[in-house]
Amino acid sequence: MIASSAASFLQATAVSFFILILIRTILSFKSLIHLLNRFQQWFEDRTQSYQTFKIPLYNNDGLQQNPLHRKAAAYTATLSAVEDSDVTNLFSSNLRSNEFSARLAPGQTVQDSFLNARLSWTSNADGDLVLRLRRQDRYRVLRPYLQHVENTAEEIEIRRMEIRLYTNSPAQRWRGVGMTHPATLETVVMDPVVKSRVKADLESFLKGRSYYARLGRVWKRSYLLQGAPGTGKSSFAAAMARYLRYNVYDLDLSLVSNSADLRFLLLNTTPRSLILVEDLDRYYARSWMLNFMDGVFSCCGEERVMVCTVSGRRGVDAIDDPAVIRPGRIDVRIHFPLCDFTAFKTLASCYLGLKDHKLYEEVEEGFQSGGRISPAEVGEIMIANRGSSTRAIKSVINALHRSVSSGAVERMSRVRDGGFGVRGIGKRKEATVRELRKLYGYIRLRSAIRREGRTPTGFSEAAGESENGS
Repeated sequence: MIASSAASFLQATAVSFFILILIRTILSFKSLIHLLNRFQQWFEDRTQSYQTFKIPLYNNDGLQQNPLHRKAAAYTATLSAVEDSDVTNLFSSNLRSNEFSARLAPGQTVQDSFLNARLSWTSNADGDLVLRLRRQDRYRVLRPYLQHVENTAEEIEIRRMEIRLYTNSPAQRWRGVGMTHPATLETVVMDPVVKSRVKADLESFLKGRSYYARLGRVWKRSYLLQGAPGTGKSSFAAAMARYLRYNVYDLDLSLVSNSADLRFLLLNTTPRSLILVEDLDRYYARSWMLNFMDGVFSCCGEERVMVCTVSGRRGVDAIDDPAVIRPGRIDVRIHFPLCDFTAFKTLASCYLGLKDHKLYEEVEEGFQSGGRISPAEVGEIMIANRGSSTRAIKSVINALHRSVSSGAVERMSRVRDGGFGVRGIGKRKEATVRELRKLYGYIRLRSAIRREGRTPTGFSEAAGESENGS
């Protein structure tokens, strides 16, 4: 009886043990596949003829790092097999927090495939990388695979690269710091259609190396940004640089005395750079100014983007000059207007999280009455009053009232002079009607303000108002 019970117990124990092993095997299906792959690899290693290629950490002189090793290390870090390995080295980024990358540990081997061929990477104790592939695949796979490794690594390095901002000094030397401007094409407030066209143009330029080479033209692109101060031209240039992943060379022409200095500075820029010239209209009168936009000065190298900004009346005159806008000097012109009601609503959504507000009708009336305000001024008002959306909108309304008042004074002086600021006699009647309508709108707006018992106040006074209904 005791023997029978013991046998039953042993049988039940064996069945339970078998069931546990079966469940664990099913749950560890990946481990089973891994073991099978290891067995297949072991079998192929014993039956196939392989060839190995060592990629040293340093060049023959032992002083400089081997560029191919750097690129191969960056490439292998992207392989999923690295993280799936039993042992993997992890490193954090020096440029960005919460960014980690994997590296092969000494003695670690990972697999890769390319053109239906299986390859492996191994890191030895000296830090060198060893590439291994079947001898029969060498001529078919090796060179295209290494090109694939380099191209992939270059894309990774570009994405991780810190964008630098360089400025010229009186000694005609470039000084660089990390560019901290946070603007991106996604955060810049502008016409969505214009933005999408610019993005498409930049993307086409990035992919245009072979196209420009086939045409025998220098691989460069030039943009002219026109608009009043505060309309976002500088921020847009920074956003372009971030989109391209290009360093920025902010060229201060006030520190350049002649064409020889300008030539020296441009020749010392690097590929993949955006050369920014702000307020070009301030220096337009210099006789040698147009030379940097074409000819030898613009041929200082490949992968350059030239961005010039103009503002004010002189800027409008400059961009209308055929000598400036002729083909080869300016490829793309972008106009940055002052803020309108549509742009205001976009800014309110970004800065204040508003979709609608009871004061929007009064804001729209302020714009229709001839109120003029820059997006930068609207943004600063909303930042200063971000704790109260109502106070922020009231401050924008007050700023519009002030611009209407100053504009009315200017228009009245033009009426007295009989000119209305319009070129050409044939446009005078049309201008008169338009100016009178704006003046009528201003008088109507002032009357409405007096009926409500308040007068337009300045920004500092509006910022001190108590919040009501926000």
